[in-house]
Amino acid sequence: MSDVRLAHLFDLEPLEAGLYRGDSWDLGFRALYGGQVLGQSVMAAYQTVPKDRVIHSFHSYFLLPGDASKPVVYDVEDVRDGRSFSTRRVKAIQNGRNIFYMTASFQVEEEGLSHQYADMPPAPPPEEVAQDIQYYDDNIDKLSQRMKQALSYHRPVDIRTIGGAHSFRAVKREPKRTIWLRGRDPIEESLAINQASLAYASDYHFLSTALQAHGLAAQDKSLRMATIDHAMWFHKPFKFDDWLLYEMESPFSGNSRALVQGKIYSKEGVLLATSVQEGLMRQIKTED
Repeated sequence: MSDVRLAHLFDLEPLEAGLYRGDSWDLGFRALYGGQVLGQSVMAAYQTVPKDRVIHSFHSYFLLPGDASKPVVYDVEDVRDGRSFSTRRVKAIQNGRNIFYMTASFQVEEEGLSHQYADMPPAPPPEEVAQDIQYYDDNIDKLSQRMKQALSYHRPVDIRTIGGAHSFRAVKREPKRTIWLRGRDPIEESLAINQASLAYASDYHFLSTALQAHGLAAQDKSLRMATIDHAMWFHKPFKFDDWLLYEMESPFSGNSRALVQGKIYSKEGVLLATSVQEGLMRQIKTED
């Protein structure tokens, strides 16, 4: 499985007009990784809009856990095509059931008023930050057989958490996290596949940022975590095989839910995208 490439995940099979099927990757989680459905939904929606339009935002809801052992079918509804904007609704289906909905908006590129009122946080260069995958490689003997098999599917995205906040240890700290990320392999110029790739990666380490305020780690057996909704806005074109800085912060948790906000910058400090997610963060009693 050394030839696992992110671009392959977005090579959807057209079944008929507005209907597509995507392969699934098993990342070793309890359910299908949510970022996969985000990225594939973006690609499915792109197949149905005029060529002069690019996605600028999507809003989505996760309805049921996905099965990583099975493909996902995407049903794209043409909601509206206006002079400047197009709207698509994407339904992800497994076993005849809707597991996910996305509403995506596309726009013809145009000039307009522009400002950026956000500063990239200070960060060491990515070359000086250890790869997150290195933790698993160094502790390979402690991993389950399923997780060992899943490691190859984590390698296409090079993620490097600044300050070593990998959530492997339960340490109480501010609910903030900053990571460098980029695609391991060269990615074509198509803006669609670069945006789908970033949507895929935007779900990594996101919700677990809220756990830091409570001194809990994502591996805690008393926790039940799942994404409820995920929204994203794309501001500027970018290449996913260039280094991007992902700044995450959780301003609130309560009622067994947590909210996390994210800003994604180029290495030069240009704000490229913004993301927001709310998820289930429930602590249950476990037997010793």
